Amino acid sequence: MIRTFQTHKIRPQQELTGKLWAFTPLQGERAGETLWVHTPSCWENYPGFGLYRGQGRYQTQFEGAGNLRIECKGVSHTAQVYLDGEEIAGHYNAYTAFSAVVKDVKAGTHTLAIVADNRFTPESALHVPNDYMSYGGVSRPVVLESVKDAFLEYVHVTPSYEKGGWRAHIRACVISLGAAPPALLRVRAAGQELLFGARALAEGENIFEGDMAFEGVTAWSPQTPALYTVTATLERAGEPFDDLIDRFGFRTVETRGKDILLNGAPLRIKGVCRHEDHPQYGCALPFSAMAYDLMILRDLGANSVRTSHYPNDECFLDLCDETGVLVWEENHARGLSLEQMRNPFFEEQAEQVTREMVLQHYNHPSIYIWGILNECASDSAYGKECYAKQFACIAALDRSRPRSFASCKFKTDLCFGLPEVVSYNIYPKWYHDMPAGEYLADLYDWVQTQTEGAGKPFLITEIGAGGLYGYRSPYATRWSEEYQAKVLREQLEAVLSFSDCAGVYIWQFCDIRISEEWWGGRPRTMNNKGIVDEYRRPKLCYDVVKEIFSKY
Repeated sequence: MIRTFQTHKIRPQQELTGKLWAFTPLQGERAGETLWVHTPSCWENYPGFGLYRGQGRYQTQFEGAGNLRIECKGVSHTAQVYLDGEEIAGHYNAYTAFSAVVKDVKAGTHTLAIVADNRFTPESALHVPNDYMSYGGVSRPVVLESVKDAFLEYVHVTPSYEKGGWRAHIRACVISLGAAPPALLRVRAAGQELLFGARALAEGENIFEGDMAFEGVTAWSPQTPALYTVTATLERAGEPFDDLIDRFGFRTVETRGKDILLNGAPLRIKGVCRHEDHPQYGCALPFSAMAYDLMILRDLGANSVRTSHYPNDECFLDLCDETGVLVWEENHARGLSLEQMRNPFFEEQAEQVTREMVLQHYNHPSIYIWGILNECASDSAYGKECYAKQFACIAALDRSRPRSFASCKFKTDLCFGLPEVVSYNIYPKWYHDMPAGEYLADLYDWVQTQTEGAGKPFLITEIGAGGLYGYRSPYATRWSEEYQAKVLREQLEAVLSFSDCAGVYIWQFCDIRISEEWWGGRPRTMNNKGIVDEYRRPKLCYDVVKEIFSKY
């Protein structure tokens, strides 16, 4: 499933996944053996491949001709793409899409092969052994499109509310495969039309920008998640030859003093951190599993989800748009040390995923904030330079949303002058014994009196405790469900009763598998802090969270 709605009516498009592909591991005892596997999928979910680190070749065939655009929504973790034996694309990072256009393909049957690689190497700065599982495979859809000499790459809609009415800035990108004859661009949104007169197209990117005004539209919010369609078409001689359809919502996000404002009203975040992880599907969750996770989240009374620690599948973001669930989306990085951030590939790879995340997910109204570099070396001068560059990258692409990062540097962080929102990950009564309220007050006082984060909105982006599903203790010992429930009650009461805190994200939604190479003393080689276990079975803390979220 590509998206929850149709993105083209003129441009021919078909999903190449959603069926069996040939899979061949390229290393290990079973190298050269071919299996027929479902796609999208992760090879860790194939019998006998649960711990496989290496390369895997996926192959399928299709009929096509002309200018073919092949888009991979996500390949874990790096990819080389081949059409009829010729390499047409390479990509680093499992969590953003990439594409290639092959011109003048002869009519007939063609072979598409994707070599995925989940190995950890010195050339990989973000994909490292970590406190979550780094899967391998064609983990998101692969799409085949037929395009002309020019096609629409994106159309971004930036809403604003001015003088009692809604407006929107439109920015569209047209890719031309060479110098092309003049084309007219027509944009329709919420019953209005913006027409760009015909102009010649230069090879590569051609940017069109303009503004629209609207009447009688409904604002997007968690209570009324109203969505509108924007349709862009390219035309010549009155005939459309390419189109792109996307969705957006009329809403504004800004910070004012210690508040994060949605449509001018302060937000109170009651959220959970969620990994794309499931024992049956790895990170390649099908639509029904995504929808079920959101049903659980909403049943808990949560109004937000944090995409820890990478951009999420667009179908999940579509569902958040439709159900009114606010999204903190962040780039791919977790817990990188200063030494790891000095990897010569770090800045290039981190900027790439950040750019792709913002450009590809720009129109989702549910995304209210961009996050970067979770728990990295923000307590160092070099780290601060890296944070500044990535925040600048986001600002150059999108000034309609605030930015933040989740810090774990207790009273040593140097970077709070950079983002609009200050965010902390804290684990009182789990990694340290200070009571939650006392710990929070002490930390907040330091931010306000000793840092450049003074006066900014303040979020708790992780809080929680471990609990093993089914382990019960009359003494509420550590790792028991009783202890987890008790600690979460104390933590949530402290944070949500703290008037200067804009909200909280619980770590985490469900128990997840972690890298074997990292495991770090985690029981079951899993991070067991989920409100539900890996099969989505509720722990004792489920009702505690539900009770407290309904209270505040």
